[in-house]
Amino acid sequence: MPFRILSVAFPFAAASPDAVGGAEQVLAALDRVLVAEGHRSLVVAAEGSDVAGQLWSFPAPHGSVLSEDDQRFTRAQLQGTLDRALASEPVDLLHMHGLDFAEYRLPRNIPVLITLHLPIAWYPQKAWSVNAQFCCVSQAQLATAPEPLRNVAVVENGVALLPFDLSIPREQFAIVLGRICPEKNQHEALEAGTRAGIPVYLAGKVFPYREHRAYFEQRIRPLLDEPNPGHRFLGPLSLERKQDLLTRARCLLHPTLARETSSLVAMEALAAGTPVIAYASGALPEIVEHGRTGFLVSSVAEMAEGVGILDRISPGECRAAAEQRFSQRRMIRGYFELYQQLIHPLRERTYA
Repeated sequence: MPFRILSVAFPFAAASPDAVGGAEQVLAALDRVLVAEGHRSLVVAAEGSDVAGQLWSFPAPHGSVLSEDDQRFTRAQLQGTLDRALASEPVDLLHMHGLDFAEYRLPRNIPVLITLHLPIAWYPQKAWSVNAQFCCVSQAQLATAPEPLRNVAVVENGVALLPFDLSIPREQFAIVLGRICPEKNQHEALEAGTRAGIPVYLAGKVFPYREHRAYFEQRIRPLLDEPNPGHRFLGPLSLERKQDLLTRARCLLHPTLARETSSLVAMEALAAGTPVIAYASGALPEIVEHGRTGFLVSSVAEMAEGVGILDRISPGECRAAAEQRFSQRRMIRGYFELYQQLIHPLRERTYA
């Protein structure tokens, strides 16, 4: 029997395959496969989202900086849209993807699945009293969960394994992908590129939070203005543009300070045959095999040294690791099995 899934995105970022955030990309991937396999997919997300199922959208704030009033108003918009979507037709399961799930009135008559995409410490304590099934995205994240969550499901993230051409020549630039913010620490990637004498292309979005804007202006822009070695800020990328750059880059630099629960950008790089040089934060040691698919480092100097020994890493080995461990198909299968486990008992009671 087909699933009827209502997915809810974080309200301050549009959900799409081109999204910067991993949560939005995972939601979009699930939505597309649900529709392709004949299931019913409804999505509550901000205007501008690109989904295959039925989109229930609400206006997102357009200011350069999000105030607390903006955030409260947008959450109220999401709640109203969620209520209307739930009233429009029966659904089997509600799947929440946002950090702020504890702020909403959630239904009690259908199963609620909450994927914890972000570090456990970022969630408020009240989150763990929500009546729902929680899901972690890595074993490293699960290890940091509070005691009541130690037995929750784990569905590890995965990425699309797009066609791979080993013959495409690598060019002399490194790439950095993701949200531009202090915890992602991208300025150290630029500093490492300067030390290594290689241009760094920084791609991502500066979200309208005061601290994110300040970080870009104070720590990133001065490094972009230096004439050598030619660092560039590319802004958000389409899926096609991102794939093109990944297949040509010498490496992905990932100097994050956040306790990463996963890393779609690292997985995407490996799927393109591109080595990853990353700080060993959170789940990254589960993704990057030091000396085989990249290097795990702890400083700007070590990151720069890694750039100088990239010839030790085989693009074919990077792609093979992605195929073995990080396929999106495996991730989708894990979520579908979880959907079935949560929905089946309720259907048994409903149709008995």
